Amino acid sequence: MAFSKKVVPFFHISSLYRISSIIPVPHVIVRHSTNFNASLQQEDDDQPIQNLSNPYQKEKRCCVLCKYDVKVDYKNARLLSQFLSPFTGKVYEKNITGLCKTKQKIVEGEIIKAQNAGYLAIMLKKVEYLKDPKLYDPNRPVRPHRY
Repeated sequence: MAFSKKVVPFFHISSLYRISSIIPVPHVIVRHSTNFNASLQQEDDDQPIQNLSNPYQKEKRCCVLCKYDVKVDYKNARLLSQFLSPFTGKVYEKNITGLCKTKQKIVEGEIIKAQNAGYLAIMLKKVEYLKDPKLYDPNRPVRPHRY
């Protein structure tokens, strides 16, 4: 009766005990797998890259007036008329204009000043201001609203 040699793919002490406890093998040949060594090298290369920005983070929203550092004045009726409805003369809300809270409050106050001083009409927009380019689309609000 001749004993055959058992080949183990890589050496681990528990595999030696398992083999010896089941079948008595006098000679065990140990071969190190090249894949095992390659996986050890890949672990070093597979470290996370530091200081990466979050690709899923949304851009910080900035209103038009803050972005271009526009100073709002009650005498600038053409700028203030952009924030008024051409049909009712009401001031658009900040969810439609896309302004920040502070600039929206300033614009509303300056519109009231301009209407009291006579620079802006109270009910309707001036006809010459109707063809001005729009800063925003009133039909597509920037932020959701309750209606």
